[in-house]
Amino acid sequence: MAKPPLSMKPTGWFQVAWSDEIGVGDVHKMKYFDQEMVAWRAESGALTVMNAYCEHLGAHLGYGGKVVGEVLQCPFHGWQWSREGRNICIPYQDRPNRGRRIRTYPVVERNASVYIWHDVARREPFFDAPDVFASFGDGSGAGDYYPQQRLYRAGLELHPQYVLENGVDFAHFKYVHNTPIVPVFTRHDFADAVSFVDFTITFEGDDGQRIEDVNSGVQAINGGLGIAVTKSWGMVDNRTISAVTPVDDCTSDVRFMVYIGRPELESGKDPARAEARGAEFGREVIRQFEQDIEIWGHQRYSDPPALATDEYAGFTAIRKWAKQFYPEAVAAQEGSMQ
Repeated sequence: MAKPPLSMKPTGWFQVAWSDEIGVGDVHKMKYFDQEMVAWRAESGALTVMNAYCEHLGAHLGYGGKVVGEVLQCPFHGWQWSREGRNICIPYQDRPNRGRRIRTYPVVERNASVYIWHDVARREPFFDAPDVFASFGDGSGAGDYYPQQRLYRAGLELHPQYVLENGVDFAHFKYVHNTPIVPVFTRHDFADAVSFVDFTITFEGDDGQRIEDVNSGVQAINGGLGIAVTKSWGMVDNRTISAVTPVDDCTSDVRFMVYIGRPELESGKDPARAEARGAEFGREVIRQFEQDIEIWGHQRYSDPPALATDEYAGFTAIRKWAKQFYPEAVAAQEGSMQ
């Protein structure tokens, strides 16, 4: 991949783990946004994500660090750090070091995932991470679906914005996913940090179909550049979550999750057979996402792109919307207004 002229340190919510990867007492190592980090779960179940190095002499807390109640203890000299990143105990001294602090990140657990808020200016979150069920407001929940199926691809040479732009790219469905009809977009709403895209689509039938006959589609909610959730209707009921998180200046980790609806598959059928069928549908959704990954992983960011007339509105809207998540673009805009 040619290095894109886009920052790999955008603002927003980004997935750094799945919740079930971090049990009570666990210390989980990771690297994102060019920072070594640890996530650890206190005895109360509360989760903390912080930079990995002890402020004393720089030991990496992910290698031998120990959860003690509600604090994380350094393996080197036993210094203890709170969930706010503050030193609360030096075991061989009466007072802690109140002047040093490890950077912590706002964290939420949603969609069976761990999301952190990243902002180079360290601003507080100004939008919520979308929920694959609650954000659609239809009363559904995880109990209406088979267990989450997952894809994880680490260290791919791609940028989060490639994945978001895919959501307005109607033409690729026919040529990448072999859909019989080119989708028609019925909603582009890029007014706020959380955006909405709806389109009609079908994955069945033949080229004799007309778009007017299609009674199925996708609703997508984009929570910044890091998280997109979708609801598919009229086909096999499914929900998906895609999450792309920069690791360094060139690579990102990609996570993709799918839920397949229970009711229509289980209606009048053997439950075990229905669940197997649901798993098969889930694998097919993941396979289609992998087709996109193959493109993204070797893509060059084209700016300005050579767009067809019908592509102009969608791509222009999403690229304009995306600029708010790049600190350098925001600073340049604010400077021009002074």
